[in-house]
Amino acid sequence: MSSILRAPARASAPELILRPWRDDDRDALLTAYQDPVLLRWTRFHVTSPADADRWLAQRRQGWADGSAFSFAVLEPDTEAGERLVANVVLKQVTPGRPDAEVGYWTAAPARGRGVAGRALDAMSRWAFARFGDTGLARLELLHQVDNAASCRVAEKTGFRFQEVLPARPPFPRDGHRHVRRADQG
Repeated sequence: MSSILRAPARASAPELILRPWRDDDRDALLTAYQDPVLLRWTRFHVTSPADADRWLAQRRQGWADGSAFSFAVLEPDTEAGERLVANVVLKQVTPGRPDAEVGYWTAAPARGRGVAGRALDAMSRWAFARFGDTGLARLELLHQVDNAASCRVAEKTGFRFQEVLPARPPFPRDGHRHVRRADQG
């Protein structure tokens, strides 16, 4: 199964292309991480070229060892060809284990346009198709309780609220667990 995914175009939004991260994404990654909102909600900050190189190396390693599948999310750009708009990741995938976790972030210029939900949906469908026969039956999305935008993305993408999780390091606040099951589509 291909590691290039597509979220179809809608009347108000172009097609999204999801592909594994590459070394030439470094500058776009650094630009995305200049956003204070992104820095607020992510645990690992990319603030230098060395940070970006480490971050990209970790993404390659995840694909190589099968522990995490991180996708750069791109949309067409008339000047640049493609523009980075988000990141989605499937992590903690283990054959025989029924659940895995998903995560994402959205670059500042792409927020409020449905990018996160469309990319998360495409990756979720891919995850169930690729790993369903090894036992994957549910995906979990976790976020802090005060991240209302992530709560909306989860609900719109078929991740139903399950419970409040107590704060524990490195997370300073309680969190929400949302779940999407394979039989939901």
